[in-house]
Amino acid sequence: MKKEMKEAANAVEEASNSRALVIAARAGFAVSGLLHLLIGFVAIRLAFGKAGQADQGGAVAQLAGQPGGLLLLWTGFAACVALALWQTSNAVFDYGQLEAKKKVGKKLSAGGKAVVFAVMALTFAASASGNAKNSGQSTSDFTVSIMKAPGGPFLLVAIGAAVAVVGIVFVVHGFKASFKKDLRLPSSGTGRSVVTGLGVAGYVAEGIALLLVGLLFIIATVSARPQESTGLDGGLKALREQPYGVYMLAAVGAGLICYGLYLMVKAKLARM
Repeated sequence: MKKEMKEAANAVEEASNSRALVIAARAGFAVSGLLHLLIGFVAIRLAFGKAGQADQGGAVAQLAGQPGGLLLLWTGFAACVALALWQTSNAVFDYGQLEAKKKVGKKLSAGGKAVVFAVMALTFAASASGNAKNSGQSTSDFTVSIMKAPGGPFLLVAIGAAVAVVGIVFVVHGFKASFKKDLRLPSSGTGRSVVTGLGVAGYVAEGIALLLVGLLFIIATVSARPQESTGLDGGLKALREQPYGVYMLAAVGAGLICYGLYLMVKAKLARM
């Protein structure tokens, strides 16, 4: 029985490292990059008083409205599923050579990324099948439902704190440029500088966006107004209302565009 389980695990690991899945997973980075580009552009439009939905749901809706939108949605779905499977494989099979503390951190990180890309895949599938919902409203409904459950407020604060901490980690990674170890950087100095610059700006902006989402969860829970927890779109719109918020939102939008470009570059340069 143990032999059969080991053979099955080996088969799964080999499949996860197949050329076809790796290529599809790289496409997942490119798709994520495209979504971040669209979110960044909407964020800048919001800064200048235009309407829009600055989150994954809004970005996917923009793709759906393009010529061949249905094909784009299902392609995005397949790419995100492949990347989620690849990250799951990393969480289960990789990092065995690392010391225990680093191994746990790497596996948790890969598992978290797998969940993120799985959710992204579901967003594509929902839009393609005509069941898309306003993601801000969905987040608000989710928060209200959790708030009513036993221990719900504590769970929501914990979720908000976790998202905020992830945001801080992104900012730190950005400033330290530690993301470079995951890439095969170009040989030219100019190419390395461009990729590094996009990564620094992108990671910092993504971190700020996640920090806003986490804080919105916490504030909405503590103030007993869970309906105000509206995800990334709500967080960016709340930023716009702060002193100098228009400029900060425009800067975050530009940073998200940089992160989108970085992810597109990562689709080619990532160590897989």
